[in-house]
Amino acid sequence: MDTLKAKYNFREYMQPFAVFTNDEWDLFCSYLEFVSLKKKAYFSEAGKVCNHFGFINKGSVRYFHMTNDGTDITGYFSFENEFMSSYKSFLTRQPSLNYIQTLEDTELILMSHKSLQEMLASKELGHKMERFGRLIAEYYLCCYEDRVTAFITQSPEERYLKLLETGRDILRRMPQHYIANFLGITPVSLSRIRRRILV
Repeated sequence: MDTLKAKYNFREYMQPFAVFTNDEWDLFCSYLEFVSLKKKAYFSEAGKVCNHFGFINKGSVRYFHMTNDGTDITGYFSFENEFMSSYKSFLTRQPSLNYIQTLEDTELILMSHKSLQEMLASKELGHKMERFGRLIAEYYLCCYEDRVTAFITQSPEERYLKLLETGRDILRRMPQHYIANFLGITPVSLSRIRRRILV
C-alpha cells in the first residue's frame, strides 16, 4: 500500500467529519494502522469483539450473518472510500453478531478502540474526535435507516440499480448469490433483473 497516497485520500474523505491542522493530522496518523488483507479474509467475526474501525482505501467487503444450518446471509456491502466496522461491537466491547469479509484484495486504514480512547483523552485531538464519533454514529444510523426504508419502499430492481451506483464494477465480479441475498431475492430473479437492465 502506498501509505502517503492513502493518507492523502483519507484526509480528503475526513473533511466532513473532522478538519485537522497539519500538526493535528500528523498526530492523528500516528494512531492509525495501514493493513492489506487478501480476498476472503475476515476483518471481524461473529462471537468475537471487533477491535477496529476501518476506512477502505481500496477494495470492498461484505457483512453477513451465519444461520444455524450454516447458510450465510449477506446484509450489507462497503466499498472504496467508505467506513466499515462491526460498530456496535467496537463501541460496546461485546462480541459481534455478524462477519465482515473482504470480497477482493483490500487496503484498510484502521483505528483501534484503544487508539480512539487515547485520542479522545488527548488535549490536542479530544474535541475533534468527539465530533468525529458523533458524526460516525449518525452516518451508521442513516445507513441503517436507508437500508430498512429501501426494503419497504423500493422494488428489488430499484435496490439493485442503487447498489450499482455505489458498488460500480465490483458487482460484476461478485458472486450472484451474495447480491441476491442482499436484495432479498433468489439468484434466478437477479439474473432476470440484470437481463432487463441490459436490454
